[in-house]
Amino acid sequence: MYLVYLICFAAPAGFPQGAYVTVPKGSTLGSIAQDFEDRDIIKYKILFKLSTRMLGDERRVPAGAYYFPQPQNVVQIAIRVVSGDFGTTPVRVTIPEGATVADIAKILEKKMPTFDYRGFLNAAKGQEGFLFPDTYFFMPGDSTEAILSVFSNSFHTHINKIQAQITAFKKPLPEILTMASLLEKEAADTQSRRMIAGLLWHRIAIGMPLQVDAVFPYIIGRNSFDLTKKDLKMDHPYNTYINKGLPPGPIANPGLDSILAAVTPIQNNYVYYLSDLDGNFHYCATYDCHLKNKKKYLSDI
Repeated sequence: MYLVYLICFAAPAGFPQGAYVTVPKGSTLGSIAQDFEDRDIIKYKILFKLSTRMLGDERRVPAGAYYFPQPQNVVQIAIRVVSGDFGTTPVRVTIPEGATVADIAKILEKKMPTFDYRGFLNAAKGQEGFLFPDTYFFMPGDSTEAILSVFSNSFHTHINKIQAQITAFKKPLPEILTMASLLEKEAADTQSRRMIAGLLWHRIAIGMPLQVDAVFPYIIGRNSFDLTKKDLKMDHPYNTYINKGLPPGPIANPGLDSILAAVTPIQNNYVYYLSDLDGNFHYCATYDCHLKNKKKYLSDI
């Protein structure tokens, strides 16, 4: 009997110890058995299929990533599959405010062993600004669709908290998120964000280009101090020096504070601002005043 066990039921010699194996949604028992046999998780797919049918409903095999820390026999694996015992624990993932879709993909790739980096980027096209920065818990084998669904639910939950202010501001949500993404990158505190929001909305109202440097790391990977005159003149829809109004879309995924600042701007007549070496902002209504501030606060750069 022991010989029969070793030959038929025991784990294969090449069992992928420590591996995650994903069972895609909609997989048939036959395709799962074939995949497990190909990966040396089981020796004989017929025994796995028989064991699974005896233990549960073969038509309802839970999809997901199954973790195999050590070799298991075919019956043990069948029990896990029919019961949805993935052998995994949720992965804690923190997305910082101001992260881009590409940043989020990199964070998830580091945290989740079966994460589809390229698939996520493709599926998340057009969702910049809508992936809410927060701490999430994902299962290691969660699909791209499932991950984006969690992000979507979180976004709507948080947006509902300030829906009254958004509605009262009477601008489309995509425009608000675009402004919020600029504020997220330009300032770190609520008061400064609200002040800059008032200034930038004012610039738009008078037909003046926003001239926000924060777009350049997003489109060419350079920050304010590395920009050249040629960069400022580059023909790009996100270049706020040559195009009036807001960029075509958000340049990052803003947090709730920046979104709230975008819809509760401090009204002012300023059209220029700069941040000194200590991070303090200085505002001006005229270009001459702005030049004096540059000389006073940024002369060491």
